[in-house]
Amino acid sequence: MAQRIEIHPTHPQGRLVRRAVEVLDGGGVIVYPTDTVYGVGCDIMQKKAVQRVYQVKRMKPDHPISFVCPDLADIARYAVVDDHAYRTMKRLLPGPYTFVLPAARGVPKNVMRHRKTVGIRVPSHPVALALLEALGRPIVSSSASVDGHQYNDPDDLMEHFGQADLVLDAGWGGLEPSTIVDLTGPAPEVVRQGAGVVDFA
Repeated sequence: MAQRIEIHPTHPQGRLVRRAVEVLDGGGVIVYPTDTVYGVGCDIMQKKAVQRVYQVKRMKPDHPISFVCPDLADIARYAVVDDHAYRTMKRLLPGPYTFVLPAARGVPKNVMRHRKTVGIRVPSHPVALALLEALGRPIVSSSASVDGHQYNDPDDLMEHFGQADLVLDAGWGGLEPSTIVDLTGPAPEVVRQGAGVVDFA
């Protein structure tokens, strides 16, 4: 059963952030808040931990997963970002958007799942950003949902994701996932409408 830690949603306690990072460093899986929905994630660089995310979420092996970065500069380490994509993301990040971009060499193959693109977010949530800063690496981000049902009550998160190692309880989360925007083509294309205003004019 996952350990449950109550963490302040806007001023996360440093010792609790460090505890979560210890779990991530140790190859653990955590449930953590973002600016849209709760996410299930791990250290992107740990192959076995990524496999465990799939197990905890009961996802098919070919299901794509995204990851979160602390800022726009970090994205360029893991994706090919042209001028147009950069301008689009600079205007919208941090925020409730996942951007599909051509993958760079720094992305582990186990995250790409035989694809040539990656989905990357920069969430506007103090807890998620504190985790990213303390870990120093991206964190896998798959919504805390099962079979299309999104869970936002920490009690439900404990019940349905008890196979994780840690649940960071920051109170009730949102129910609307991020808007997915494909930036691999000549113009931005909305793949999934979620949270956030979509205006690319």
